[in-house]
This record gives sequence, C-alpha cells and structure tokens, in this order.
Amino acid sequence: MGTALVRRPTEDAALSAACRTLRPLPQIPMILADLLAANRAGDRRGVNLCAHLAARASLGQVGE
Repeated sequence: MGTALVRRPTEDAALSAACRTLRPLPQIPMILADLLAANRAGDRRGVNLCAHLAARASLGQVGE
C-alpha cells in the first residue's frame, strides 16, 4: 500500500500568490551581519539561509 499525495488547494493558492508578489530584500550589509552572527552562534542553517539570501539580493536571480 503506497502513500497517496494529499492535495492542498489552499497551499497551492498561497504559493502562487507568493510568486506573484514582489518582496523587497533586506540590504546586503544587514544580511551579511546576520550571516556573521549565525556563524558565531554555530547556526549552520542560519548561515545557509543568509548566504542564499545574500546571493539572491546581489545577483537578482539564483539558480537560473
């Protein structure tokens, strides 16, 4: 017996709405300060998130 994929129409609607709206990114110095704080705290997930956010803020597009 396999697991069935549960359709969540509200989740789909929320994701499509988020894709249609522009969210302003924080300034790069703020992101880098948070990256350093996460690194000092040993928060690997925070470092990863801040690094990706810094790349997105500086390049405009990531992974394309």
